Amino acid sequence: MSRISVRGFAVASATAVTAVGSVVGVASGSTAQNNDAEATAAGTTLLADIPMGEQAQVQTASLTQQADVQAIAADASAKKDAEEAARKAAAETAVAKQEQAKKEAKAAEEAKEREAKQEAASRDAKRESTSFAVQSSYSISQIQAMARQMVPSGQWQCFSNIVDHESSWNYKAVNPSSGAYGLFQALPAGKYSSAGADWRTNPATQIKWGLNYMDSRYGSPCDAWSFWQANHWY
Repeated sequence: MSRISVRGFAVASATAVTAVGSVVGVASGSTAQNNDAEATAAGTTLLADIPMGEQAQVQTASLTQQADVQAIAADASAKKDAEEAARKAAAETAVAKQEQAKKEAKAAEEAKEREAKQEAASRDAKRESTSFAVQSSYSISQIQAMARQMVPSGQWQCFSNIVDHESSWNYKAVNPSSGAYGLFQALPAGKYSSAGADWRTNPATQIKWGLNYMDSRYGSPCDAWSFWQANHWY
């Protein structure tokens, strides 16, 4: 290595010069040479004074140190990039989950609305298509059979519970004190007439009125039954 190239090397890396001084000091066992190395860092001592056999060691130590510094910097940069990518991915995942939850909620609501409409349409169709032969009297089983054809299956038990408590399925039941009448103890009794003129003698007419009343006032027979349980009237 020439004096010029060594001098350029010293100027390029002060850290490397310190390492050079250490190597030289170890090689010669001289404190003065360590001081010379420090002076070299200040640009006062030439590295060309190092014996040729030790210059390769000096160069290797310097390059190794520079490589270590660069590796540390690269690791830090890579870590920063990875953290930023992780934050971005987490944010995107959160947004995607929120959007998916909204879609699922909307789909569930739409399905519920469709089901309600289908049930209402089915119920209306049953009401319109149901036709019962007029009889002079009806048994409880016959009245219940009528009701089952007119009331949605999912609402049947609630509907039945109310009739059980109100009239025990007696379509001619009369409350002696208030005058409430029929399966649903309508008061005044004339309310049944909105479903048909034969309301006094035809349980099907009373059932149609009672189901309409529960739907319009409470939303469904089961909602009406919930109110009845809390208040013992509806």
